[in-house]
Amino acid sequence: MALEMRDKVLLGSAAVLAIGVIAGGYLLGDGLKRARAADRSVTVRGLAEKDVTADLATWSISYSATGTDLPTVRAEIDANTQQLKAYFASLGFKPDALTPVGAGVNQYLNNGINNITITQRMLLRTTDIARAQRAVAQQFDLVRRGVTLQEGSGMRYSFTRLNDLKPPMVAAATRDARAAAEQFAKDSGAGVGGIKSATQGYFSIDPRDGEGGDGSSDTPYKKVRVVTTVDFYLK
Repeated sequence: MALEMRDKVLLGSAAVLAIGVIAGGYLLGDGLKRARAADRSVTVRGLAEKDVTADLATWSISYSATGTDLPTVRAEIDANTQQLKAYFASLGFKPDALTPVGAGVNQYLNNGINNITITQRMLLRTTDIARAQRAVAQQFDLVRRGVTLQEGSGMRYSFTRLNDLKPPMVAAATRDARAAAEQFAKDSGAGVGGIKSATQGYFSIDPRDGEGGDGSSDTPYKKVRVVTTVDFYLK
């Protein structure tokens, strides 16, 4: 009887052990399956673009006068400055839109003759983009007034409200990335889950229609662009 009882105990223990092994194997296999599923992801990029118009125009204006007598050269520069102010006033700019930002005097002797060049630099700063465009378009009028602009004098247009665009553009780029991930998942027979990780690229502001940005051919019409890289879980 004792032997029979011992055999029953051993058989019961073996059965329990077998069930434990089976259950452990199932749980281990299911865990590995879920771990592999959790590791499945797809990395895609999303793009967002927006056309904007510059809200700030700055025109760095340099002009000079040359002669052999300092008072005469200085008087010519002063006359050019007055003509420059008159030009912008005729276009409707307020006096404080134009400010001096520096001047330089260069002197050298040539065959014993003193040569003097005075360079004056002025800055136009305005948020009236349409008026700034007219000033550039009609700048030959400055030549008629006796003011010759030096090379490098050019209007630059800037867009300063980028921070207002960042949240909606990042959201749009993320939606674009999800659309790309959903297309990939559809082609591979999977679904798209949540975001595993994401990286926002830098925002760029470039001429909208491919114009140059060297100052002489800058444009107020810009294109803001951002690219995000998003890693989505697949399910």
